[in-house]
Amino acid sequence: MKWTSMLVCVWVLVLVAVLAHAQETTKVKIENIDDLPRYTYEVTGTASELFTDTKAFRSFTALVRADIERDLETYDIQDKTTLRRFLGTLMATDLMDGDYEAGLTRLYKIRELHDKVASRLTSGLVTEAVIRTYLAAGPDGVLDRELFVRYLSQAVDSLPWEIVQERIEELKGQMDIFSENFMLGIVQSQFDPVVEKTGHISNDIAARLISLRYIHDFQLPLKEQIIFVLEKYIAANRFEKEDIWQERNVALTEEHGLRPVLIAIWDTGVDIDVYPNQLFVNPREEINGKDDDLNGFVDDMHGIAYDLEEEKTPEILYPLGDAEERLPELKNFVKGFFDIQSAVESPEATALKKRFSEMEPEEVKNMFEDLMRVALYGHGTHVCGIAVQDNPYARIMTIRFTVDYHTIPMAPTIELSRRMARAYKETIEYMQAHGVRVVNMSWGGTVRGTERDLEANGIGESAEERARLAREMFDIEKDALFEAMKEAPEILFVNAAGNDNDDVAFEDYYPAAFDLPNLLVVGAVDKAGDVTSFTSFGATVDIYANGYEVESYLPGGDRLTASGTSASSPNATNLAAKLFALDPALVPSEVITLIKDGAEPNAEGLPVMNPKRSVELLKES
Repeated sequence: MKWTSMLVCVWVLVLVAVLAHAQETTKVKIENIDDLPRYTYEVTGTASELFTDTKAFRSFTALVRADIERDLETYDIQDKTTLRRFLGTLMATDLMDGDYEAGLTRLYKIRELHDKVASRLTSGLVTEAVIRTYLAAGPDGVLDRELFVRYLSQAVDSLPWEIVQERIEELKGQMDIFSENFMLGIVQSQFDPVVEKTGHISNDIAARLISLRYIHDFQLPLKEQIIFVLEKYIAANRFEKEDIWQERNVALTEEHGLRPVLIAIWDTGVDIDVYPNQLFVNPREEINGKDDDLNGFVDDMHGIAYDLEEEKTPEILYPLGDAEERLPELKNFVKGFFDIQSAVESPEATALKKRFSEMEPEEVKNMFEDLMRVALYGHGTHVCGIAVQDNPYARIMTIRFTVDYHTIPMAPTIELSRRMARAYKETIEYMQAHGVRVVNMSWGGTVRGTERDLEANGIGESAEERARLAREMFDIEKDALFEAMKEAPEILFVNAAGNDNDDVAFEDYYPAAFDLPNLLVVGAVDKAGDVTSFTSFGATVDIYANGYEVESYLPGGDRLTASGTSASSPNATNLAAKLFALDPALVPSEVITLIKDGAEPNAEGLPVMNPKRSVELLKES
């Protein structure tokens, strides 16, 4: 199951909180995602009916709560992200049960388990104000909105803007989007099909349902007040952070007289018309519908591509299909979405917020699919622009894979995983045959994603069965990719860490969790070098680069500012390609060393890339 790390899907936003229990020596140690227990909950009727039936939902949450509490007593869970997910669900049920003191205790534990300073400072801001307001209301439970505004304002106004800016802007963006119809539309489009096919849901979906119900019951009624407080804080504090990247940038020019460097953009496809003078050209191929060089690929003049079935196709740009005629509208849609997430009041953001406010539940599915389709269409071209900026010696080879944009994606199968494994091997062999030096991979695979796709398609009698099947499929893909990368030591692979704010090793991401000497894994910081809230992390994440509000091209030549480790990865690819251009004799491990040795620690001690210093180290060597 591939993901592209720039894509931000609102339905996966889950409220998280944690409760630390004393760990007894008799507890079973949880070392990775496979060790976590899975549960299945029977659902009568539809997920939508369960979501809107307060009595039935309370019974349902009691079952989920019991399982989580038992797991916390039974298992030694060291992964903080997992604890936050588990105990965030418990905190939400505390509030639904009216146990506000317990909810507040759990909230304080959240902050102890956040390593990122901004996340620790902002975690549960709204929730704490909600709890304090209800506690002040006493037994009658009448919500005092003015008191809520006072509590939230006191908490927000005391925060250091330079640290929490991103989190506050994201929080406001989420509140701009939320509505009752929107939430019901999520349930209808994401979870109703699962229940219709299987009659049950996993603990993964159960946690997301509880999170949505918490937001529906406790935040949505205060949406106007939350936005008011956040807007006021943003307006009073907003300023442009220092941009460390301009001073650190290295720009190559034609006057350097260097040798071209072949970069593979392994992504959802690139609009080659945007980069006409920097394309890889296969001299033995013509665009004529034939495999002229007999290498198994038709018309691979500028690269190769695989369709959704993992079969070869000559189309190197993600196909829009029947959405092509709506492309201008969809581009505005995507721009508006990213502007909302960054609290930018653009015309596109205003139009999109209006659309969200007027949307019926039945329209949410099409909205999600539109967003996903145009994001996939533009993703590779955006990544490419970052990777080749200020480098006239960069030559672009396009390697396209295809991700399903549908809300219910194509069903995973063992055969599909085998074809994907074959495609990984063929792709890397193709790169080797043509002399690729560096590959950007702003994507990855997770076993959790495969489990979710299986459940969405109603495959598996239980969550446990899906976990076993997902692991089998995942390992077929993972092992093939690892071996193919290992067998190409002359190529430097640069990979995005991911956007789930979790440990890539615990979750077993591929390739981000690989230990290979020719792999550089990249997390995201902002323009000032501060770690982003979304970036995943872990022992295998080597370097951090700019992944926040990075501008680049879309197909057709338009420009878009977007965030994600999809942007930080090509920034590292950009530096690697320049180092190869400056010294073609370098090998991948040497480039990685130059990039890591040139890094400077940020306020949280993370190694932040410094291209200028890395180039200086090369010249000194």
